[in-house]
Amino acid sequence: MRELTVGIDIGGTNTKYGIVDRAGNVLLQGNIPTTQYEEFQDYFDGMASALRAGIEKLPSDTKVVGIGVGAANGNYYTGNIERATNLKWKGVLPLAKMFKEEFGVPCMLTNDANAAAVGEMIYGNAKNMKDFVVITLGTGLGSGFVCGGVLLNGHHGIAGEVGHTSVNPAGRYCNCGKRGCLETYVSATGIKRTVYKLLADHLEPSELREISFDNLNTKMITEAALRGDIVAQEAFEYTGRILGMKLAETVVHTDPEAIFLFGGLAQAGELIFKPTIKHMEANLMPLFRGKIKVLPSAMQNQAAPILGASSLVWDFLDKQVMVAH
Repeated sequence: MRELTVGIDIGGTNTKYGIVDRAGNVLLQGNIPTTQYEEFQDYFDGMASALRAGIEKLPSDTKVVGIGVGAANGNYYTGNIERATNLKWKGVLPLAKMFKEEFGVPCMLTNDANAAAVGEMIYGNAKNMKDFVVITLGTGLGSGFVCGGVLLNGHHGIAGEVGHTSVNPAGRYCNCGKRGCLETYVSATGIKRTVYKLLADHLEPSELREISFDNLNTKMITEAALRGDIVAQEAFEYTGRILGMKLAETVVHTDPEAIFLFGGLAQAGELIFKPTIKHMEANLMPLFRGKIKVLPSAMQNQAAPILGASSLVWDFLDKQVMVAH
């Protein structure tokens, strides 16, 4: 029997899912809009029926042995999504338990950045690394820490919330209830907010003036910057400066070999990497200068979050085998 796992990545806008083998081949993938369901139970039912339809198409010599889920505020220990700021459903959502009862297989759940970190370790550029950090730059900013080859979950199962460290205590309002969190400046949403602030400050012409806040996205800002738009270029410089300064602080906590940038904003390439590395190096404790690599994730394609989530199951099953022996 060929063993397969399900990987699910719950984003603020869309939920991606796929069925994956141990080599990282995605046999089937799809997505549903996260935002179209008012009630969490309806969302779960929609997700379960999409998965069931996918599983029915699989060859008869295969079986699904587990489900891995990456979601904002996912708690590895409890299997719950706990008060996620980027999802419309409030409170504590017992998702792992619901999947386990529905499909009769183990379900591992963690935050989306932790899933990306495990995926990077199993399938990506961190294959031979024991100490690294993954920063996900999506609707918000997530982070996953691997120390000594082990994913850092923390005492409460919610370690690695770098996105909610402070840039400015009197700064931008954040969905978490605080002000001035890193993700309000460094994320797809954060760079949009920066563009609008810069448009108010600048008198120069900018193609971004014609675009409403709701329609603006990272790809448009990237393309405008590459065409020489001064506001778009300055937005990346500002975003990279803040990210670089915060990464310099992050380094002293775990002394990583590398920091991987993953997600939509990271796909802007040099526009974000250059200012980030420059400002990280300028703010690093001298002992660390020139030693920490800042790299793009090897998993930038559409299937990456699915691979990351599915790899949680392989990681769990491998540990079960080790305990048994």
